[in-house]
Amino acid sequence: MTAALSVSAQSQAAEPLQGLVPVPVSVQARAGVTHALTATTKVYTAPAARDVGDFLAGVLRPSTGFALPVSDTTGTPADGIALLLSGAPGTVGQQGYQLDVAASAITIRANTSEGLFAGVQTLRQLLPAKVESTTAQPGPWTVPGALIVDHPRFSYRGAMLDVARHFHPVASVKSYLDQLALYKINYLHLHLSDDQGWRIVVDSWPRLTSHGGSTQVGGGPGGFYTKAQYSEIVQYAAARKITVIPEVDLPGHTNAALSSYAELNCTGQAPPLRTDIEVGYSSLCVNKDITYRFVDDVVREIAALTPGPYFHIGGDEAHATTDADYKAFMDRALPIVKKYGKTVLGWHEFVKTTTDTAAIPQYWGTSTANATVQAAVARGNKVVMSPANKAYLDMKYNSSTPIGLTWAGLIEVQTAYDWNPGTHLSGVPESAVHGVEAPLWTETVTTSNDVEYLAFPRLAAIAELAWSPWSTHSWDQFKVRLGSHGPRWTTMGINFYRSAQVPWDTGGPGPGPCAEPAWDRDKAYSGGNVVSHGGHRWTAQWWTRGEEPGTTGQWGAWRDGGVC
Repeated sequence: MTAALSVSAQSQAAEPLQGLVPVPVSVQARAGVTHALTATTKVYTAPAARDVGDFLAGVLRPSTGFALPVSDTTGTPADGIALLLSGAPGTVGQQGYQLDVAASAITIRANTSEGLFAGVQTLRQLLPAKVESTTAQPGPWTVPGALIVDHPRFSYRGAMLDVARHFHPVASVKSYLDQLALYKINYLHLHLSDDQGWRIVVDSWPRLTSHGGSTQVGGGPGGFYTKAQYSEIVQYAAARKITVIPEVDLPGHTNAALSSYAELNCTGQAPPLRTDIEVGYSSLCVNKDITYRFVDDVVREIAALTPGPYFHIGGDEAHATTDADYKAFMDRALPIVKKYGKTVLGWHEFVKTTTDTAAIPQYWGTSTANATVQAAVARGNKVVMSPANKAYLDMKYNSSTPIGLTWAGLIEVQTAYDWNPGTHLSGVPESAVHGVEAPLWTETVTTSNDVEYLAFPRLAAIAELAWSPWSTHSWDQFKVRLGSHGPRWTTMGINFYRSAQVPWDTGGPGPGPCAEPAWDRDKAYSGGNVVSHGGHRWTAQWWTRGEEPGTTGQWGAWRDGGVC
């Protein structure tokens, strides 16, 4: 029966229109209609959306081997793929789109290039998974006929990457941006400073990086971005319609800065650099004028490199700062952010210090009630929702997960999916929710492989909460759609966690009956023992008991031998 259910789930997921993540607002299938990309297919774009056409062609050319020339159009082409900034339904707003797949042509309409880009991501998911390959693959390249009308639930759909605890170079951030774009994430929040490292050059305070960027958690060389490298990230993100939000965490989480400049300390003595993961022990000296010269210089230089509207001031876990000093600091720091033309974002604690209703608290707590946030909402503030026990991608999936933390709990895929941002926090109605963000802290995360293992598949769950209407929310349907993305992630080289909660599509026929004995949680296995689990054959690499095959990735005792 289990095998039959698995086959049924996989055949359901194999239908591209039933495998979209995030699920669209409206999908109308056109029975018997398909559109095939061929060697003569052309891409047509409204002149103001040429960059989106170039992006689409850049994805499709390597795998299809087709030329896919991109040209401007002011009409409605009768063939090829057209990206048009006219004729979209009024309901799609500034970020939505209409995708019309007919036998003769594919037409995406939107009011903005951002909307067209979102439509392009849906089109990618309607093509076979191998379209994501960087080398030529055999066709056919067919898209099922459909009319899709879609727009986001929230305009802010974010992911945060902590590059301070462990430094992640430009190439790693670009790789993450490529992955975020496929799921319609439109903000990347970069946590650029913390106790363990300062990761961006500030010309007026050069020791922040030459000294403060010289290590990381556990020791090691650390690293930092030059201004040119930071701008490279910003531009790469912008080409994927993703806006970068810089965060400089203040007044706590500042040991790297305090170690770099003795004068920022009340004692006038610079502490040593730290490579542990303790929190709450550092604070800028609130009563010194040089502190605010420092904040002004840092915000001015980073804001000048950042075209997006937001600057994140941090403000969390300032346990070494008294409440009076914390308010005094924010009273002087928040106007500096505004002076340089940015809207202030911060971890939710900071909003108790201001009556500015433009300020945006980011809720990271683990409870469903917070008086500070509720009071801010009552004043008119909007909130970004990142409850740590639901949205933090650095929490372990289960007790066997080899990396990640557990302080906010264990977060399996269903836990990440089954909460409602519009009702989660008492006194914070959906109308007060600015958006949703999935933070990934990197105390245990050293490589892109680590980032991918913790982000996927949970990032896709958070992305759906942020984009799709709540009326479409269904774990039983989502897990099947999510499972259909396994072959795509495999093609993209994403090191994803194969959660046992998800019926993963293997890209071929469903698993047959397994001849090997079923894995037994209570049984001890030695290296070389072979078992079956989840329709796959698994070989133990070393002695193990209680470790479920497929849940511990490249670090685990079990090696996946493929479908039975």
